[in-house]
Order: sequence, then C-alpha cells, then structure tokens
Amino acid sequence: MSQKSLLCHMNILLSDGSTADSTKASGKPARLNIGDGSLSPAFEAELANLSAGDNHKFTLAPEDAFGPVNPDAIHYLDKSRFPADMTLEAGVIVSFAGPGGVEIPGIVREVAGDSVTVDLNHPLAGQAVTFELDVLEEL
Repeated sequence: MSQKSLLCHMNILLSDGSTADSTKASGKPARLNIGDGSLSPAFEAELANLSAGDNHKFTLAPEDAFGPVNPDAIHYLDKSRFPADMTLEAGVIVSFAGPGGVEIPGIVREVAGDSVTVDLNHPLAGQAVTFELDVLEEL
C-alpha cells in the first residue's frame, strides 16, 4: 500500500461515551501516517479511503487500538526509589528514564506501606476505543 498522511482533528472516546483525548481542545490536529507501520492494520483500514472533508467514526478493539494490558508492565517499587517530596497516590503520573533517555510515563495504581504499584501500560490499554475523525487535508 502506498504511504499517505491525513491531517485530522480527532476525538478519542471511551466505551462510556466520555472523551479520553481531543485534538480540538489543544487546537493541534493529528497527523496520521498510513503505510509506515505506526498504526495497526485495523486502524489503517479505517483510514484507507478517507480524504479531505470526510468525517468518520469507528470503534477498535483493544488489540487494534492501544493494545492489551501487559502484566509485565506493572511494577512494584520501593517508596525509597521516588523523591521524598513526591506525592505518591493512585492516579499520579510518574516518569522514568527509558533506553536512550526516552521518558516513560507510568501511573501509580496503589501505595501500600513502602510498596508502590506503577503501571507502565498506555492509559487506554485494554479498552475498546471509538475514534471520531474530521479529515482536514491529505498530505
């Protein structure tokens, strides 16, 4: 398949209808690249026939959106590994240095005594997600 890119405004909706993310809020449309391997085959199939001016709404299963929850990405760390002045509670996002200096965000799921449970899965992993796209232009 040939490569093309679509510049889109995008809403990402959860199964309860709430908005998880929206490019309209930031005013910065997303560039979706088709054919470079950055999107799942199911996602690319939804984009294949779209062009400027199109509106398209579709739902993807977890494995086609942000992937399933990976139990290996949930870590139990000692509280001493975090800065003393950091507030550690469920829902707090913490950042870890990954390979090559890349920052890896994690979400604190639980704090029990000196043990902190950190989930490095994408926040939308394991969830079916609905995308609403407004195609602004084809690049």
